[in-house]
Amino acid sequence: MNRSSFPTGRKRTLVLAILAAVLVASSLIAWKAWRDTMGDPQVLRTTVTLADMPEATDQVTVALLTDIHVSGPDMPPKRLDRIVAQVNALEPDLIVIAGDLVSDGRLVTHVYKADEIIAPLAGLKAPLGVILVPGNHDHWYDWPALKAGLAGTDIVVLENEAHQAGPLAIGGLDDEYTGHADIPATLRAMKKLAGARIIVSHGPDPTPDLPEGSVVLAGHTHCGQIRLPLIGSLGVPSRYGKRYECGRIEEGTKTVIVSGGLGTSIMPVRFGTRAQVWLVEFRPEGG
Repeated sequence: MNRSSFPTGRKRTLVLAILAAVLVASSLIAWKAWRDTMGDPQVLRTTVTLADMPEATDQVTVALLTDIHVSGPDMPPKRLDRIVAQVNALEPDLIVIAGDLVSDGRLVTHVYKADEIIAPLAGLKAPLGVILVPGNHDHWYDWPALKAGLAGTDIVVLENEAHQAGPLAIGGLDDEYTGHADIPATLRAMKKLAGARIIVSHGPDPTPDLPEGSVVLAGHTHCGQIRLPLIGSLGVPSRYGKRYECGRIEEGTKTVIVSGGLGTSIMPVRFGTRAQVWLVEFRPEGG
């Protein structure tokens, strides 16, 4: 055996080992990204006590859906059909959709028509109905076409308006990100209704401008969408940074629940975050 060949053999073995480790790591990263992007939504639960909810009222469970982003490759209508069935199986009393039904960015592989986007959502069922507010992508895509499609369903669309849903007075803000939100108009509409007040907004940024005691259901942030170990999210689409990034936030007497949403935005991939459906149980004080 030529001794000079031994170091060369070791070097070749080391290179092969490094390449194998890189291949395994890349495969694990790809598998996790695929699972995070295409997996069934997590169901997250929380309970909120409402001081303005009549004590004799039964609790009301609200399913919060946000950022559906119907588009190719990751959220075709068939996938949304499956998610709709999963949400219905949770048997919420009320379903609210906090905007962004669609995506049509540069990396989208297929842009669906308005009727294709709306069709799966028409299958959502809840005793107190389904309420929707628009998001920024809805306005950028073609909000009049989406709204016309929604008019053929039982979904209640709110644009700075309010709607009575059993013991809840739901105020629906239009999208703040695109300059369509009108907080005073929404609050005036809510005052005309009875019951506990809940505000649905595509994004959480209106929160500081809302009255004390407000309860806000929102999305838009995708919980960062891509969250790296030790680093966290690469960015949050909010003028408040990570203040309203994700989850349940208590801020003074205000409660904000920010969902990570169902689909993806800009890049059709999630990493370190999962699709989410929140089930929020509203109870009267002492209930």
